[in-house]
Amino acid sequence: MKKTKTADEAFAQEILHQLKFGLARDSMNASKREWWIATSKAVQNKVIERMMKTLAVHNEANVKRVYYLSMEFLMGRLFVNNMICAGVLKEVTEALESLGHTLDEVRNEEYDMALGNGGLGRLAACFLDSLATLDLPAVGYGIHYEYGLFKQEFRNGHQVELPDAWIQFGSPWEIIRPQYMTEIPLYGHIEAVATSDGRTRSEWVDCKKMIGVPYDIPIPGFGTETVNFLRLWESRASEEFDFEAFNRGGYEQAVHEKNVAETVSKVLYPNDSTEAGKELRLVQQYFFVACSLKDIIRRYKTSNESWDNFHEKVAIQLNDTHPAIAIAELQRTLNDDHGLSWEEAWGIVTKTFAYTNHTLLPEALEKWSVGLFRKVLPRHLEIIFEINKRFLEEVQAKWPGDMGRVRALSLIEEGQVQMVRMAHLSVVGSHSVNGVAALHTKLLKKELFPDFDAMYPGKFNNKTNGITPRRWLLACNPRLSDLIASRIGHGWERDLDKLRKLEPYAEDAEFREEFMAVKLANKKRLAGYIADECGIEVDPAAMFDVQIKRLHEYKRQHLNLLHILALYRRLLQNPDLDIASRVFIFAAKAAPGYDMAKLIIKAINSVGAKINVDERIKGKLKVAFMPNYRVSLAQRIVPAADLSEQISTAGKEASGTGNMKLALNGALTIGTLDGANVEIHEEVGDENIFIFGNTVEQVRELTAAGYNPADYYNANPELAAVIDWLASDYFTGDEGHDILTPLRDNLLYHDPFLCLADFESYCATQDKVSVAFRDKPRWSKMAIHNTARVGKFSSDRTIAEYAKEIWKLPSVKVK
Repeated sequence: MKKTKTADEAFAQEILHQLKFGLARDSMNASKREWWIATSKAVQNKVIERMMKTLAVHNEANVKRVYYLSMEFLMGRLFVNNMICAGVLKEVTEALESLGHTLDEVRNEEYDMALGNGGLGRLAACFLDSLATLDLPAVGYGIHYEYGLFKQEFRNGHQVELPDAWIQFGSPWEIIRPQYMTEIPLYGHIEAVATSDGRTRSEWVDCKKMIGVPYDIPIPGFGTETVNFLRLWESRASEEFDFEAFNRGGYEQAVHEKNVAETVSKVLYPNDSTEAGKELRLVQQYFFVACSLKDIIRRYKTSNESWDNFHEKVAIQLNDTHPAIAIAELQRTLNDDHGLSWEEAWGIVTKTFAYTNHTLLPEALEKWSVGLFRKVLPRHLEIIFEINKRFLEEVQAKWPGDMGRVRALSLIEEGQVQMVRMAHLSVVGSHSVNGVAALHTKLLKKELFPDFDAMYPGKFNNKTNGITPRRWLLACNPRLSDLIASRIGHGWERDLDKLRKLEPYAEDAEFREEFMAVKLANKKRLAGYIADECGIEVDPAAMFDVQIKRLHEYKRQHLNLLHILALYRRLLQNPDLDIASRVFIFAAKAAPGYDMAKLIIKAINSVGAKINVDERIKGKLKVAFMPNYRVSLAQRIVPAADLSEQISTAGKEASGTGNMKLALNGALTIGTLDGANVEIHEEVGDENIFIFGNTVEQVRELTAAGYNPADYYNANPELAAVIDWLASDYFTGDEGHDILTPLRDNLLYHDPFLCLADFESYCATQDKVSVAFRDKPRWSKMAIHNTARVGKFSSDRTIAEYAKEIWKLPSVKVK
């Protein structure tokens, strides 16, 4: 009788098959990267099998789908995550071991998918995971960037940006779909054309054409058969090669159109400080939106003849304002290409779109000059003017004679240069506008868009952000996942509220010891990585004080730095000072054109370089700024964190999701009452979090009264000392004190995000953190309560709310 192969034996055979027939290599000479590709292909086959079933069920039932449009999808690495969702992690691990390899050595060959920058893109990735896990029919749409944001290195403490060629050698996870490539128009001009009924209509003529080629990345759900997909568009020229020019010897001219077209999907967020950069960014946004809408309409028309129920089969979510041009593009397509009247088309548009706002900073709301729009998208500018005209008629009907409101609500900002307000277009063209945390939504309605809220009562709603526990606990912290399962079993992976069952174990000394042993093991692993990457030896027994997020002044990494300087100064004055030892861990990228953010990175690195070798403080402080922050690095840091720094100026952070990831993994938060910190505070309880600083109302009062940072400098000798010390040449040596002087001056004379106003409260609260950390039973109880009480912040809960309240999207089980 023939012996049946076990699952791990079958996987081992499939890996060898992929190695031989997919890569033309054998097990004796294959590199680690080739082992990773072969294993990935073996896992991908399992995923694709489920994907085919999902597509068949969805197409046969003519289901409603949600289409998630986002300029960013920060996917990270898919190797382990896909195994977890496919339910084959154990089998693949054993298969690799039978072939002489460990999972860890193979997984480290994978490049992060560099399709995003920060929280916006990571949120989109978490949402795709939850959509599939909840059996919700969905497609993500974005751009197939050749290069990510950038690869970050530090040279003499300064950030240096290098190309991040993540796709240079291809990806085993993506499937090219040339049969769905689509052509889109750009540039050209408008001509008035007479119609048969004696009217005139606008016709967009003499356009340049560009082709979008789609690549699909399957997205498997956890504990279900559903596999959705992310479709990414790569730009190509409609005519790639000019033979006539080539034959004349004009080789560069022969490939000119190809080079120009491919620039569009070349890099995430081109520098838009120049007119050429602005133009490229607008073209990028229109390119992926226009390709996506054509694809959506093609899919809809396959099973539906009439336009009447378009919104019953199609829901489109705009992830911030980057895809907002989709509103004008769908109106143009329905009106111009499909012959619907303006009113019919607008009725469909406003029932189809919903908009998520991600910022309270007015300067971060996208605007494009009317001149640029007229050059790149002349027909869309006409449509936006018409939308605005009709909308302002409604405004004047509601508030006759109120020109202040008309100016505030207009889609066109009047000034020396007329600007198109993309956030205004998003609000007017959508049936729902949501914020991403309770406080954020409140401020959205009260401060950013009060007139829109008055114009459209009920349109604004809250959907507090969330994170997927599959990546941010199961994949990144298997030790803690196993410990949790040993006490409360499984099921929490799909229903994170079940972690509440852990609460009684906070009083169990044995469980507390095991919980902190897991934390220590994760810290030892990270300490080894810090030694390898940064050349810094750190003590795993010290408090790992972590601030990992995009570098921006409002996130206040420089407030953290001021506290580090204060502790350093105290220790120099009293080396025997009895405080908890700390390792301050930073990871962040600053936008290439953001000089102050880059200076803060330099300051942290310069201070750290001095502290890390100063024997006088007996190793009680260490500073490690880890280069090239990315998802895979976050997955190393998050499980090892003791303290989570969420210290943005109150009223500036929309939500934050790093705060959720760190709390879920047992880190305690020190934070202001900003963004989702407010809700984390409500969930974990006042006794399990460290809150400090001015509230939103106090920030508003300070600003209104004419905030003067010098008042705090003059009133606090320690603050004055560390600010002056920062600008001395003590930390910069031969480079001179002038290097960091602009940071000192910014704090002392401007301080737009109130670091000095919150310094005293922050330091006093950090002293409480130090006391709590040294009380091991208390700290471990607090850490367990954080893990147990943050079930609300699962992206499954967030997506279920979107589906029920915004998209009206039923789940579809794939059997």
